[in-house]
Amino acid sequence: MDIRITPGRLRGEVTPPPSKSLSHRALIAAYLAGSVDRIANLAESQDIAATRRCMEALLTVGDGFPVLDCGESGSTLRFLIPLALVLRGGARFVGHGRLMDRPMEPYFDLFREKNIHFEKNGGELTVMGQLTPGVYKLPGDVSSQFVTGLLYALPLTDGDSEIAVTSPLQSREYVTMTLDVLKRYGISVDNEGFSRFIIPGGQRYVPADYTVEADWSQAGFWYAARTLGHDVAVLGLDPASPQGDKLAAAYSEALPDAVDLSQIPDLLPPLAAMAAVKAGATRFVNAARLRMKESDRIASTANMLRAFGVPCVEGPDSLTVTSTGKLRSCTVDGAGDHRIVMAAAILATAADGPVTILGAEAVNKSYPTFFDEFRRLGGIADVL
Repeated sequence: MDIRITPGRLRGEVTPPPSKSLSHRALIAAYLAGSVDRIANLAESQDIAATRRCMEALLTVGDGFPVLDCGESGSTLRFLIPLALVLRGGARFVGHGRLMDRPMEPYFDLFREKNIHFEKNGGELTVMGQLTPGVYKLPGDVSSQFVTGLLYALPLTDGDSEIAVTSPLQSREYVTMTLDVLKRYGISVDNEGFSRFIIPGGQRYVPADYTVEADWSQAGFWYAARTLGHDVAVLGLDPASPQGDKLAAAYSEALPDAVDLSQIPDLLPPLAAMAAVKAGATRFVNAARLRMKESDRIASTANMLRAFGVPCVEGPDSLTVTSTGKLRSCTVDGAGDHRIVMAAAILATAADGPVTILGAEAVNKSYPTFFDEFRRLGGIADVL
C-alpha cells in the first residue's frame, strides 16, 4: 500500500496505543499464569499477534514438536526460545522478512556451552534440549532481549540460576520493564546493578490483573509533530513509566547536538525527524544495533531524510543529520519498516509539496491505527 501525504496542519489530541514492549511481556507472563483474560488495554498489532499465537502453540499439549511462527517480531523470537526449551524441550521457529538475520550468537554461544542443539536454515531455527539451572553469561551490548528471554524461563527450572552480564547492558529500561512484569506475576529476581541477576528456581507464575500503559515509543512520532510546529497534545502517558523512550517528550522541546541511542534505539526515526527541522547538525551515536532491525535503520533513516533534501552522514554506528530549514516534495521508500513510514508521514506534513510513501502498510507491525489517527488530526493521507 502506497500513500500520498498532502502537507498541512495537524491539530488535536492523541493517545498513543498500548505499549508494544509491555504487551509482549504481559502476554507471555499471563499465558504462563493462565490469566490472559485479565490483561486490559493490550496492544493489537502484527507483533503482538505473533506472540499470542506462539504462546498458544507452545502451551498446546500434544505429541508434535511445536512450530512457532514469529512473523517479523524479534521480541517474540528471542523471548520464547528459552521458554520453548523449558516447556517443550525445544521448538522450530519460523521467521519472515529480516527476522532470522538478526544477531542470535549470545544464545548460540550458550547453547554450545550447555549442549543444546540448534540449527538455523534460512527462515527457520530449530532448538532442541533442556534448559538447566546454572550460570548464563551474556554480553550486554547486543540486545537486552536475550536477558529477558532467560529471565522468563529460568524461574521455571528446578534449581537456582544466575545471569551474568559481561559488558555494559544497553536498553536497561527494557529489562526494568521485564522485571516489573515478572514481579506482578509472582516471579522473584534479585537484580544486582543490571550486571548480575539471581533467579531462584522452582517458581510458578501467579494469575494477576494487568493494564498495559501507553507506548512512549509510538508517542515519539507525535512529539516529532509538535517539534514541526503542529498543535498536537499527546495524552495518556505515564511520566513515571519505566519506558526509556519517555525521553521523546524532553527531546521534542530541546534536542541535544549529540544523542546517545544505546538506551533508546527505537527513537532514532522520530528524533531524526526532529533533527531535520532543528537548526544545525545533530549526531546520533551508539546505534550499531539499528542496522539489524526490520531494515538497516541507520541507512533507511538516512535515505528517508535525503529524499526530503536533508543532508545525512552515516557512520558504522552513527548518523549525523544537518537541517537545511526546508523539506521538499518527494517519494520515500518505507523500507518495510514501520518506524520509517511513520517518521516520513510526520515530515511530509511540512514538505513543500505532496509526498508519496511506498509500503505504508508496514505500520501494521506495531501501530495499525496510525494513519487513522493521522487523518483524525487533520492529516491528508490518500491511498494510491
